Amino acid sequence: MQVAEILKGKGDQVATIKPDDSITEAVIMLADMGVGALVVSQDGRSIDGIVSERDVVRSLAKGGASAALTNPVSSIMTAEVTTCAPTDRVGHLMGLMTEHRIRHIPVSVDGGLGGIISIGDVVKCRLAELKDEAKLMEEYIHHGR
Repeated sequence: MQVAEILKGKGDQVATIKPDDSITEAVIMLADMGVGALVVSQDGRSIDGIVSERDVVRSLAKGGASAALTNPVSSIMTAEVTTCAPTDRVGHLMGLMTEHRIRHIPVSVDGGLGGIISIGDVVKCRLAELKDEAKLMEEYIHHGR
């Protein structure tokens, strides 16, 4: 299955935050939206970085709560973002997520933000594929087709 097919089902909405917004604002957005990462974007279209729950925890451990929460998101974001294309396959995303130890991959369309794929999306897709494969195998065994 391709990324574009996943986005058809879940939509292309992406939670974004501006680089100058505070880490406190990021924490509130993460909690309110129930997401694990925010794409950092000045204009809602560019991919300037990504900030995840892990980034927030690391900043708290490093700088303490009072200092860390007032800093801008840009101070803790990952600036070199691993992205994917709508034509990429789920297997490729699984490899990227494993290799880079990440759980969210923004989808880049014409150099801009076109969606985001989470590890939950990948697992859901892979489970559906396995279910379909099992059904086909069962039909083949029972009916020889």
